[in-house]
Amino acid sequence: MCANKSESGTMMLELQERVTELENWKDGKGLIIYGAGNTFCSGSDLNAVKAMSNSQDGMNMCMFMQNTLTRLMRLPLISVALVQGKAIGGGAELTTACDFRLMAPGSEIRFVHKHMGLVPGWGGAARLVRMVGSRAALQLLSGAARVDPQRALCLGLSEETLSSSDGTKALEEAQVWLSQYTEGPASVIQAVKKVVTVGRELPLEDALRTEKDIFGTVWGGPANLQALVRRPKHN
Repeated sequence: MCANKSESGTMMLELQERVTELENWKDGKGLIIYGAGNTFCSGSDLNAVKAMSNSQDGMNMCMFMQNTLTRLMRLPLISVALVQGKAIGGGAELTTACDFRLMAPGSEIRFVHKHMGLVPGWGGAARLVRMVGSRAALQLLSGAARVDPQRALCLGLSEETLSSSDGTKALEEAQVWLSQYTEGPASVIQAVKKVVTVGRELPLEDALRTEKDIFGTVWGGPANLQALVRRPKHN
């Protein structure tokens, strides 16, 4: 899925539409979000921001994007943000709604909200704290620090630095990287993502009950029965 360079109202609506389509993708296993023109996402369109500068418009936009990115995060697909160029402000928040982040050489993630007199409002701060811890998150938000690929790896914000910054080659690398986690039937990959999501978001007792229910959807299913016939060896 390709993101626009800056986040306008149109882009926000298009993102919501894509998420709705992906929620209904029964055979899907993985998703890569990347930017157009070797730039992941350079933040909000300032003209769009000025057009909705009153508090109610801002809150409506905040709730809309929180909902959209939360739905993106909860998709039963393994998602990767392919960061090329800059992922700034809202673009940085978008990366946190993905399961994994891969960064191209020379790219950066930067939470610049304080320079706009703001804090993250699309769920980016809450997700960032869970990824890197409160201390590192406070440094990144209060310092509006540029996070290059090396620092992102050290913080646990990125999984890997790709070898190429070329758009096509980087996307090919990301596809190969993602394939190690999406090999297998869609029903099983989606079930794996679901049990991780409930384990992260629900209290333990609720998570255990839901995990049991998800287990029941794959036990005795085609993939399970085929595996019993093959008797795979786990070396």
